[in-house]
Amino acid sequence: MRADETRDAIYRLIHREPFQPFVISLDNGDRFTIEHPENVAFDPKKNGGIRLCVVTSNLFCYSTLEAVSSIIHQDTGTTVGA
Repeated sequence: MRADETRDAIYRLIHREPFQPFVISLDNGDRFTIEHPENVAFDPKKNGGIRLCVVTSNLFCYSTLEAVSSIIHQDTGTTVGA
């Protein structure tokens, strides 16, 4: 996924009412379940940079939007933005 597509997809998911958990997968095989909208942070503006921060349990991940390989709804298994 491209950085701007990834940014848009994550933005839509974290603002969805009611919130539904989703999984972010990275190119290196790491997967992070986003169980709350505050567990992921990035600059939502176009051209706002590519940095991505994910917090789950005791794990902190600093990566880039460009490293995201897929975003999947946890409950349905549907891939977002594919």
